[in-house]
Amino acid sequence: MSTFKPGQRLKSCICATEVMIIKYVGAAEISCGGVSMASVNEAVKQGKAGPEFMRGTEMGKRYINDEGSIELLCVKAGAGSLAVDGVALAVKKAKPLPSSD
Repeated sequence: MSTFKPGQRLKSCICATEVMIIKYVGAAEISCGGVSMASVNEAVKQGKAGPEFMRGTEMGKRYINDEGSIELLCVKAGAGSLAVDGVALAVKKAKPLPSSD
């Protein structure tokens, strides 16, 4: 497990996905396509993708875990899907705006 900090960028080892860490509390493994992600400054270690982790990512979407302790912003879309400690991340829902009645 690695420790990351907000503002750090990570890239996938199996597809084109790149993310920026918005919120990171604790220590957890961030993966894409079932393979750990690497810092954009590191050499990419090729891995074998798990088919259950190949649902894709969308650029500009924020991905969060159930506890809300980790939030990632997708800055480059790819074929792999994001997970933390093997649990898939969900797309963060937009907050509803107050009505202007």
